[in-house]
Amino acid sequence: MELTGRDVDEFLATLDGPFADSMRALDAIISEVFAGVTRELWEGIFWGGTEQQIIGYVHTVIARPGKPTVEWFVVGLARQKNHLSVYVNAADENGSLVQQYKGRLGKVKVSSAAITFASTDALELDAFRALLQDAARLTPDAT
Repeated sequence: MELTGRDVDEFLATLDGPFADSMRALDAIISEVFAGVTRELWEGIFWGGTEQQIIGYVHTVIARPGKPTVEWFVVGLARQKNHLSVYVNAADENGSLVQQYKGRLGKVKVSSAAITFASTDALELDAFRALLQDAARLTPDAT
């Protein structure tokens, strides 16, 4: 995955198909919570070998013991073939925020740092906002 430099608003405007409106709605929610933070479009081969386009919010550099640092995002939003994914790469002393919110997010699939769902109707939006607010609280120096 690499940063593209493409304008995120232009990318969102060109989306069509069943997830286009949901992508724009989720972007609005995430952008509201992370107001003033740069959104960046990442493209390329993601884990598992699939071609992805991910809107990244809160650019971060992740230190990995014994390995080179990695540039990434705290929150990511992606349209998949059959669902939407939101990645939340944030944790506190109790572990992954996504895991902490697992039972409150609605009828969604949750992994260690990802939430997947076929429709925003399945996502409990108040809990989703609270999750994002916790992620923002943990990244006060976000850019």
